[in-house]
Amino acid sequence: MSEFQPQHYPPPYPSYPTSPKTNGKAIAALVLGICAIIIPYIGFIIGIIAIIMSKLSFNEIKRSGDGGKGMAIAGLVCGIIGLVFYAIIFLIIILTLVIYSTKIYGY
Repeated sequence: MSEFQPQHYPPPYPSYPTSPKTNGKAIAALVLGICAIIIPYIGFIIGIIAIIMSKLSFNEIKRSGDGGKGMAIAGLVCGIIGLVFYAIIFLIIILTLVIYSTKIYGY
């Protein structure tokens, strides 16, 4: 036997499962949903777009198995909150104008 024995290296590290790719529409829905809450005047329209993007991302996630379902849910919730918030503000403005105009013109 020789002095030099072949070295036995440890086996390579096991491959860990990778997380699925995050759906791009889910990210867009989350960003738009947050913008729907914080951007004045156009938050109503952005909220509608966020809800549509959330629906599209849910369909893609179900079909392709991508990640990002939580982002799509958060985008949907933020979009709905922004939509409702600005709808209430628009309603208050319209009611104020109607009440004010009836007092001025005496209807």
